Amino acid sequence: MKIAFLTAGGIAPCLSSSIGALIEQYAKSKPDAEMIGYLNGYRGLLLGQSIEFPASIKENFATLYEYGGSPIGNSRVKLTNIQDCIDRDYVKEGEEPLQVAAEQLKKDKVDILHTIGGDDTNTMAAQLSSYLKNNDYDLTVVGLPKTVDNDVYPIVQTLGAWTAAEQGAVFFENIINENTTSTRQLIIHEVMGRNCGWLTAETALEYRKRLHKKTFLPELLITKQKWDVDAIYIPEIDFSFQSEVKRLKDVMNQKDGVNIFLSEGAGLDTITREMESNGETIPRDAFGHVKLDEINPGQWFARKFSEALGAEKTLVQKSGYFARSARSNDKDLKLIKDSAKLATVSALNQDSGVVGKDMKKDSELVLIDFKRIRGGKPFDFSKKDFNDMLVEIGQV
Repeated sequence: MKIAFLTAGGIAPCLSSSIGALIEQYAKSKPDAEMIGYLNGYRGLLLGQSIEFPASIKENFATLYEYGGSPIGNSRVKLTNIQDCIDRDYVKEGEEPLQVAAEQLKKDKVDILHTIGGDDTNTMAAQLSSYLKNNDYDLTVVGLPKTVDNDVYPIVQTLGAWTAAEQGAVFFENIINENTTSTRQLIIHEVMGRNCGWLTAETALEYRKRLHKKTFLPELLITKQKWDVDAIYIPEIDFSFQSEVKRLKDVMNQKDGVNIFLSEGAGLDTITREMESNGETIPRDAFGHVKLDEINPGQWFARKFSEALGAEKTLVQKSGYFARSARSNDKDLKLIKDSAKLATVSALNQDSGVVGKDMKKDSELVLIDFKRIRGGKPFDFSKKDFNDMLVEIGQV
């Protein structure tokens, strides 16, 4: 038996741990199985680039729990975007990427493929699995869902998201101390989240939990109010810029600073419309997603708010790379190990799908049909803890 692993998309605090957990399970159930990892996601599969896992990896799988990132590399490649694959020299003119990938799997004699990624990664895996079956090659594909956004249907909790929120809070614990470097300072903490505000909301909640445990010195300038969050903007909730300016001006005058948590996708439509009206080209990736690192929503909001609030100093800090590169925390690691256990059992039973906590089954950890996997799950902003936080900070 030959088992292959592939991690794709952006990294999250679960990739290394997920591979470690899968190896741990197979070391118990199929100790003689061959294992390989395709390097840099679907790119490696298309180019036939892989690495064999020696016996020592089966013995030292726990080392992978200590690392973030992916031990076999990542990339963003869409197998159905033929022209993009040609332009990047992954396939030749006239070749179909799905066929090239399928032939590579056949050549490598892979029986089980584990894909670890978001909705794009696993929908590509579904199409690959379907293509192989339609061409008389039965390959079992079992995916694990990773994304720091926690925005995959119908999965309640994606792997790595809890850790990303925790690390984003740790990041801001240091950044907030910059409020002592200037008067009337505006600090914008830009958090990952293209269409979903879950990570921004969870990071703010985690930060404020940590804040409540701190001791302050109001006799000096170290007050809880000055260190607290003043506004949280997520894609799911529209807001009046002028109303927020009026509210935050009072905050600025009272505590000599304003602290904003901003989801990178908040206000994206407004920003892109402004760019298009100015005749600017909107940069997009192979999946058609706007390249947020080039659009830079944080800087756009910083310009607007800085002028309106009369800020003397404005600081925009992104926790994305810091948070998504962390190793899995204990809470995530438990979910990863539970998921890997079910993933290996499903794979050995030749059942394909994605392992996750199913929204339709009271959050039970089950194997979910690939056809049900899709992105765009919004954050449920009606949750009590989130709304209580908005009340406490005076946003509602």
